Amino acid sequence: MSALSKDAKVAVIGAGAMGAGIAQVAALAGHPVKLHDNRPGAAAQAIDGIDRQLGRLVEKGKLDAAARGAIAARLQPVESIEALADSALVIEAIVENLEIKRSLLQQLETLCGENCILASNTSSLSITSLAAGLKRPQRVAGMHFFNPAPLMALVEVVSGLATDPAVAASLYATSVAWGKKPVHTRSTPGFIVNRVARPFYAESLRLLQEGAADCATLDALMRDAGGFRMGAFELTDLIGHDVNYAVTCSVFAAYYGDFRFQPSLIQKELVDAGRLGRKSGHGFYDYAEGAERPQPASLSSAASIAPCVLEGDLGVAQPLVQRLKDAGIEITQRAGSGLLRVGDAVLALSDGRLASQRAREDGLRNLVLIDLALGYSKASRLGISASADTSPEALDQVVALLAKAGITTSRLSDTPGLAVLRTVAMLANEGADAVLHGVGSAGDIDLAMRAGVNYPQGPLAWAEQIGIGNLLRVLDNLNAAYGEDRYRPSLLLRRLHAERRTFHD
Repeated sequence: MSALSKDAKVAVIGAGAMGAGIAQVAALAGHPVKLHDNRPGAAAQAIDGIDRQLGRLVEKGKLDAAARGAIAARLQPVESIEALADSALVIEAIVENLEIKRSLLQQLETLCGENCILASNTSSLSITSLAAGLKRPQRVAGMHFFNPAPLMALVEVVSGLATDPAVAASLYATSVAWGKKPVHTRSTPGFIVNRVARPFYAESLRLLQEGAADCATLDALMRDAGGFRMGAFELTDLIGHDVNYAVTCSVFAAYYGDFRFQPSLIQKELVDAGRLGRKSGHGFYDYAEGAERPQPASLSSAASIAPCVLEGDLGVAQPLVQRLKDAGIEITQRAGSGLLRVGDAVLALSDGRLASQRAREDGLRNLVLIDLALGYSKASRLGISASADTSPEALDQVVALLAKAGITTSRLSDTPGLAVLRTVAMLANEGADAVLHGVGSAGDIDLAMRAGVNYPQGPLAWAEQIGIGNLLRVLDNLNAAYGEDRYRPSLLLRRLHAERRTFHD
């Protein structure tokens, strides 16, 4: 089924930030758009706001005045829902309440023609439940935009149990025509993004709870090593803890208490205290005028650097070796199991075991583990941990070595998987389960996480870069360390490893 023609009338119900944004996107794409809200005057006020935004684009030279006028002319506020009867597509963006949305859809079914597509912008409610009770539930689907809709590229096209595949295909094609990056997904709790993203917040919250490092340090590692735009504490402060915590609780409940989605007591305490983040002036960070932002903990060393010996290769961290060589570090190569020796220290990429456990099991003294990085040739900071017997002198050697290559080090307590590695492993694990359960394809899941929440790389592509076997080993070691169902590896990872395949084979 092809995209809606540009002369097809689009209606948006709900004139809040999301509804207004969707109306702007549809009008910009050339459709006549009717905007309705049950608050008198709200639709007209929202359209005035859209026009002001378009005016700012004209001032910046990103839109000409004639185009602004044409877009504004296509936007029409309507006070009566009956005025939407001739629409080809109606997108509701009202309060996130199942019964209220379902009642609205039932009303629209009696008003609109039988070929009109009824779409919900819900971020968490079941499309199957929303369509239940309608005479033609096959024409109901999800069209989940991300805020702000004019800027964010992703649209999750959500199919309920009764959704006609042709309807989903039309919404997908229409989203493409509107300049978006759509993905297909089934109506399961959290769809793709709100499900797969849970570990990004959960692992940092657990590390904070365990005292592995402070907020500023963990956020810096996610940015400077992981390549994420924001760390979990910065991001939840921006989203609002009431919103983020509620989504986590909703997904946790919808999956019958699966501990993979367990909410954090630390975040609950913030919500209970009214510390909701930026909008309340305080969350994990203080946003009061004049408040100083805490700085990440960083190590420094004036130790002289001994020549290094590389035993085998460092796997995904191998580009670090070339970076050290480019910095003038002498490195001798010999066979081995993936260790870099500098002075008395032994440096290795974490495999999910505690440093002290790995030192004992592998017979290594002065072991220092490094965290995962998106790109070791560019990362400006790395997380490290050390075994209990690592001497201060050996640790200084590692800090000085990495500093020579322009890398700042932040030390975490001896914790399994450090920060970036365990987070990426859990994101990939959740993505793998989503593929296994038919929620979306591997390609769509990676696209959704890049376009919907600005991840630097899709988690499944990242898993392939790390190596499916290596990722599985990290998860098995996390599972063994904690003894919790939370860290159980996805069956799909085990299957792919056994069959020597990747997600895209």
